[in-house]
Amino acid sequence: MDAQAEYRRRLNDSRQRAEAGRRRDLRFGAAKLGMAAGWVAAAWLSWVRHWWSGLWVALAFAVLAALFVLHAQAIAARARAERAVRFYQRGLARLQGGWSGTGAAGERFRDPEHPYADDLDLFGPGSLFELLSTARTPMGEECLAAWMRSPAEPGVIAERQRQVAAWRNELELREAVASVGDDLKQELRPARLAQWAIARSSLQGRAARAAYALVAVGAVGALLYGLGTARMETFFGLVALEVVLVYRRRSAVEETIADLGANGQGLRLFAEILSQAPGARSAGGAPALRRLAKLADWIEASESMIGRILDYVVLYSLQLGYFAEAWRRRYGPQMASWLQTVGEFEALLSLASHAYEHPGDPFPEVVPGAAMEYEGKELGHPLLPEEVCVRNSVRLDESTRLLLVSGSNMSGKSTLLRTVGVNAVLAQMGGPVRARSLRLTPLALGTRLRTADSLQKGRSGFYAEILRLRQVVELTAGRLPLLFLFDELLEGTNSHDRVVGAAGLLRALLAQPALGLVTTHDLSLTALAEELGPAVRNVHLEDQIEGNDVHFDHKLRDGVVTKSNALALMRIIGLKV
Repeated sequence: MDAQAEYRRRLNDSRQRAEAGRRRDLRFGAAKLGMAAGWVAAAWLSWVRHWWSGLWVALAFAVLAALFVLHAQAIAARARAERAVRFYQRGLARLQGGWSGTGAAGERFRDPEHPYADDLDLFGPGSLFELLSTARTPMGEECLAAWMRSPAEPGVIAERQRQVAAWRNELELREAVASVGDDLKQELRPARLAQWAIARSSLQGRAARAAYALVAVGAVGALLYGLGTARMETFFGLVALEVVLVYRRRSAVEETIADLGANGQGLRLFAEILSQAPGARSAGGAPALRRLAKLADWIEASESMIGRILDYVVLYSLQLGYFAEAWRRRYGPQMASWLQTVGEFEALLSLASHAYEHPGDPFPEVVPGAAMEYEGKELGHPLLPEEVCVRNSVRLDESTRLLLVSGSNMSGKSTLLRTVGVNAVLAQMGGPVRARSLRLTPLALGTRLRTADSLQKGRSGFYAEILRLRQVVELTAGRLPLLFLFDELLEGTNSHDRVVGAAGLLRALLAQPALGLVTTHDLSLTALAEELGPAVRNVHLEDQIEGNDVHFDHKLRDGVVTKSNALALMRIIGLKV
């Protein structure tokens, strides 16, 4: 299926539905105004002029109420169509290379101390997260980010691949999830909601709840009696009792209802997406969450002036506390499962969408075993448009543990490292990879592609680099072999120390279960291939200079680079050197 053509077709359909919805919206609005005027006229003619029975007034009011209901349904249908339009517009932007800045960038997941996330552009504007994520909830975003930051077990990867393949062509499902309500007032904090759901409350005891309900009913009855007889003594006496009860139980009530971790809009979003998720874990969750959403709306209303008044008439907040506690006792233990279900569901849909949009990207073969291996054929970088993406093959295994990549400036050395790293991330989170094929064993990943000095921390660029290198080396103590990617190793020191230090570092890494790539434009480092033995191989990237033009093919070749372009580039931009 041609994803671009299908997206365009569905985008046109969604636009037509949105336009039809806009027209229905206007018609219902006009009908409501006309009907409201008609009702006023019918009421005046019936009650003032006595031309006809009041039943006609009631009928006109019923028609007006029906118009309000139908108008609300038309507005909701229009909103769904407009969200579908945005869904397909963003899909086309991804396919056409204009997706950066159109989705959630995942800035909150950025961590400079993570062993590879920043170097591989996993989060932030134009990142892998922004490319992949179609999640609507914080749970979906958090799950997708967690998968990107930590490799899964081979069995888990295989199960995710199976589910992604099954949902690859389920456009209706992905559109349905994308079309779920979108409200700026949504609040949904999964960690707090899970904590609230299993917390113990001090609002205990059916007898106490029954007593409070009896007091509230008595107060309402006393008020009605007082309004009819002008005798309010009983009502005011019960109000005084309620004031005492409210203040005595205030802390227990606030503990129960003050912070659920979500408001009604957020819970409705949660419920609607959960209702789309298959599986036993989601069964019964959506109706329960919708009830909690209504309760959250009532709780929010308790902060209003009317809510404060009702506190001293029907013990409003206290009654809500008992309703919340009853919901929590019945459904609270299932909340963590529902949150996990929605998170995994949205993360898998994100990968399924990426797989659908890139049908040429295969699933990798992740093979368990003691041997180390990373064999990628025709690897490309998934953040680059297909038409400019240059592919290279990389093989690392027990016989070739390290590739020393030399090359001139701008030849693509850093991009090659990111290509290897990002595809390792995609492979071990369960997604398709940008390659003809990729076979790898489970690998920990550690990179040093970017480091910067810090005035606040008192760190030079070189010191920041060696701290990062230590962090990567420490990964060899973990349960997985290490895939390391170093760009311009020890570039912050002199040539002699660079060679000596690099040799020592790489020798230490090769003594551990580790394999990787190291780039350099310092040709003295390429001599390490002879010093470190046959497990190290020199490869290079080069350029072609013709007059004032520099051409790069970004293709990986065997051996050490024999060209240099620094002076030529300086002359091309006008520097007199």
